[in-house]
Amino acid sequence: MSMSTPCGYKSLPFYKQSEIIYDFTIEFVKLYIEKYSRTADQLIQAARSGKQNIPEGYLQRSLRGRIKLLGVSRGSLEELLNDYMDFLRQKGLPLWDKDSPKAKAVRKLIYNSYNSYKNYKYYIRTAESAANAMVCLINQTNRLIDQKIRWLEEQFARDGGYTENLFKKRIQNRDK
Repeated sequence: MSMSTPCGYKSLPFYKQSEIIYDFTIEFVKLYIEKYSRTADQLIQAARSGKQNIPEGYLQRSLRGRIKLLGVSRGSLEELLNDYMDFLRQKGLPLWDKDSPKAKAVRKLIYNSYNSYKNYKYYIRTAESAANAMVCLINQTNRLIDQKIRWLEEQFARDGGYTENLFKKRIQNRDK
């Protein structure tokens, strides 16, 4: 699948997960964060940036642009991850061990063929389970984005970038 296929990004697992993260974060903020606080804005903006930079990067013609915007998405999700972990720490709530039964149950949800926000809604019931569910999902999403970035970097090293390839075509056409 070409990275520049319009709307093709919607089938990417890390895009679907970023959508869940964004929707869940909106609900989390409504329930557990002071409405007009800076924290509320930061959580929502980091979640939004994590989601929105994927399609923007996906539609870039250049590999360099794709890599850059996926990196921005990854950075925003890392910021959001730290915000959720800060929330747990500041509220005196436990951060689930990644191998705990609760964390494993959250991580399994990603393999549901109809992976959507509805699958995670159970966890919004308490601040502890909500923040921990997002820690799990953001970590999974970040790993997938990291893999995609590595793959794109390898492709760039092997095949060159958009501008470089246009220049090669221009030289080939000129030499004909």
